[in-house]
Amino acid sequence: MTRRRAIAGLGGGLVLLKPALALAQTAYPSRTIKMIVPYPAGGTTDFLGRLVADQLQTGLGATVVVENKPGAATSTGAELVARAEPDGYTLLMATSTTLAINKTLYKKLPYDPVKDFTPIALVAAVPFALIINPQIPAKTLSEFIAYAKSKPGLAYGSAGNGSPQHLGAEMLKTAAGIDIRHVPYRGSVPAMLDVIAGHIPFMVVDLQPALPQIREGKVTVLGVTTAKRVAAAPDIPTLAEGGLAGFDLVAWQGVVAPAGLPRPIVDQLAAQIGKLVADPATRDRLTTIALEPLPGSTPDSFAAYVKTEVDRWAAVVKKAGVELD
Repeated sequence: MTRRRAIAGLGGGLVLLKPALALAQTAYPSRTIKMIVPYPAGGTTDFLGRLVADQLQTGLGATVVVENKPGAATSTGAELVARAEPDGYTLLMATSTTLAINKTLYKKLPYDPVKDFTPIALVAAVPFALIINPQIPAKTLSEFIAYAKSKPGLAYGSAGNGSPQHLGAEMLKTAAGIDIRHVPYRGSVPAMLDVIAGHIPFMVVDLQPALPQIREGKVTVLGVTTAKRVAAAPDIPTLAEGGLAGFDLVAWQGVVAPAGLPRPIVDQLAAQIGKLVADPATRDRLTTIALEPLPGSTPDSFAAYVKTEVDRWAAVVKKAGVELD
């Protein structure tokens, strides 16, 4: 009787295994993929997330939905992905903030930037620009610095605590010797809209969403944060040219998944993103809107890059003098 029960139990175990085995053998993708964007709609991260989602939808024949999950310096969206099943159906449009900056800024994160994610591919580099409300009596960087020195405590907006926009303004504060006050927003576009409306006087903003506003005269641009002028806007000088020697701030964006994602799925996703950023039409499109496509990355090279970027951004954070709990 004991043996018969044991055999019956074994059979029951095999029956339970069948659904799992069938699931493991199901071709990927077989259901909807979620692309989590840790910022509101309308900004650079959202734009790139939707661009990648379209490529995955076309290339893999999958349904891909973009979900905006802003908050807590991208930690809200990042934690959601870090805790998801590593099955390829939950992806994150990750940023320098998510994978590098937050490691230094926060003593406690709800995720580990290195251990909790599977890097898939880099997508684009992101330049920034210093913009001010047109009512401010300044047309050059030196004039703005003089104005800021005459107005101690001048407020500036950012995409949130610890964002490159935040760090860029703090770098400006140190380099120019001005007294300014941080007002964090849930994304760069809401902050920029308040600069346009005059609710806050200035900010360091990602150039991609700001470029149309600059061209329409809704904001005044005083310089870009890159070491060299940006191809999409060669008429805009660098902040270094304006007098802040050595000023250089560029962020990046890439796609990651939860840790433990099977390599065959990683390679499928990486191949599609590789096609996207290597496509001449896409490259021209990104360059035109002030983004720099980053072709040629692999999951392994991206993983190594993240580790080096943690150290690089730690130096930026310390130089900016930013401290957060």
